[in-house]
Amino acid sequence: MATEELQAIIQRCQILEEEDFKGEDFNLFQVAGQKCLEEGYAAEVLEVIQNEKNKVIVKSMGWNLVCPLVRSILSYKQEDEKREHCLKILDQLVQLCNPKELLLGLLEQIEQTSGEQISQTILLLLQPLQTVLLKLHSKKSYSVGLSLSTILNQLSLLPVPYTKEQIQEDKLGLCQCCNAVVDFAKPFVDEVVKNMEGSTENDDKELKEELLKFCLKSLKYPLLIAQLDQLHEDIEEDPLRHFAAEILGILLDIRELLPTLFLHHGSRNQNWDNQDFLDVDGKHSADSLACLSYLVYVQYFGIDCFPMVFRTEESVLTKGLDLLGNCLLRMGDNSLHHQYLEFKGFITAPQKANDSKWFTGPQLVSLLDLVLLLPEGAETDLLQNSDRIMASLNLLRYLVIKDNEYDNQTGIWTELNKIEQNFLKPLHTGLNMSKAHYEAEIKSKKGNRRESHNSKAVCSVTVGGEKMPNMTTEMQLQVLHSALFTFDLIESVLARVEELIEVKIKTIT
Repeated sequence: MATEELQAIIQRCQILEEEDFKGEDFNLFQVAGQKCLEEGYAAEVLEVIQNEKNKVIVKSMGWNLVCPLVRSILSYKQEDEKREHCLKILDQLVQLCNPKELLLGLLEQIEQTSGEQISQTILLLLQPLQTVLLKLHSKKSYSVGLSLSTILNQLSLLPVPYTKEQIQEDKLGLCQCCNAVVDFAKPFVDEVVKNMEGSTENDDKELKEELLKFCLKSLKYPLLIAQLDQLHEDIEEDPLRHFAAEILGILLDIRELLPTLFLHHGSRNQNWDNQDFLDVDGKHSADSLACLSYLVYVQYFGIDCFPMVFRTEESVLTKGLDLLGNCLLRMGDNSLHHQYLEFKGFITAPQKANDSKWFTGPQLVSLLDLVLLLPEGAETDLLQNSDRIMASLNLLRYLVIKDNEYDNQTGIWTELNKIEQNFLKPLHTGLNMSKAHYEAEIKSKKGNRRESHNSKAVCSVTVGGEKMPNMTTEMQLQVLHSALFTFDLIESVLARVEELIEVKIKTIT
């Protein structure tokens, strides 16, 4: 019986220390818990989770229950008592589990859903996800950005409603999700606003950049596609217009509405410290700025917040649009050369089709060889390459989830040994070396601080041949702890990738 299996693994683990838990224990707990939930024993699982004796077990293993738990919640009717038990289990997991591991579990569940369950899953998990992110305290900007990006990527799979009836019905829940994700982002917007004056913390700047990315992506989809004219007077409040107003409100709050809108004037490109963000900004700015300009100059969103000197551009833009429309009406079909439409890059780039050979088999593997690789093996600077490594791990995680070993459309399963030798194993070694080095540095700094009895002493640091600003011992320790947090995050994703590979291999054998 499923409940007996769960009790057996619980009793086995209760007598062990957390560091003595083995991979087999995690698997047995996950399988037993999943069986209990699938067979309707949610009350019994809740009792186990709430038992104070199982606190350490739940902290380490509980996040593995997210997937079966979400499936169970979505399968029950609103008034079903079992659904209420499942919701209480989810709440307990949020309170007890390691936040970094639970974060990955929640995002993975959002990422794996499709069709009608996309909006249901997002609406269910937004509040738990927000709570987990807030638990990360000051080192959460990357995780917030990853969460917002994952949510928007899933929402981009839903069609945008156009007619009054479609908007009111909101069949697939896009409108509801758009406004829910704004509420999800509000605590992080408030944090940026609170710390805006005089803050020198990198995490505050990075959090602001992640929120700006979120606004730009939202402007591109769904707002660029949405019908935002005030045509539906009998709708009490058009949810997509409300979402547009909220996005502009965020830009105003973080003081980015004017700089973003006038990006094409060169007033902001040179101010970005983060080169990665410059690249993202360039890719998305055309569509996003077009939508933002439309909202401000045509729909008059936020126009009252503009100084009068900027409002003169409204008449210029209007004249330009009128002239463009008039010129296009005078031209015959197929008479405008592509070079005037900025299509050249589109025409010369290989186009992705459903059966494109570049995204399957040997051609994809040749591309993956460039990505799933540490440039200098285990001695690669993991901190310097952390964004690239995280992106590579997430790509591999996605491919493992989507491509089964018996299908092997991507070719990753035949290349698994090479991926392990060239990427996964050197990454393990590099993480161990890097963590040991930084932990030794922290120990040394703390020892020097105690000897000097003066944590305010300053020193200079040289990075990449360039002298950095003077730093106190406390500031150095913050930098070192931030590096360790980055290594922990990489290690969590690496562990999840290896776990997924192991599960897929066991399934086929």
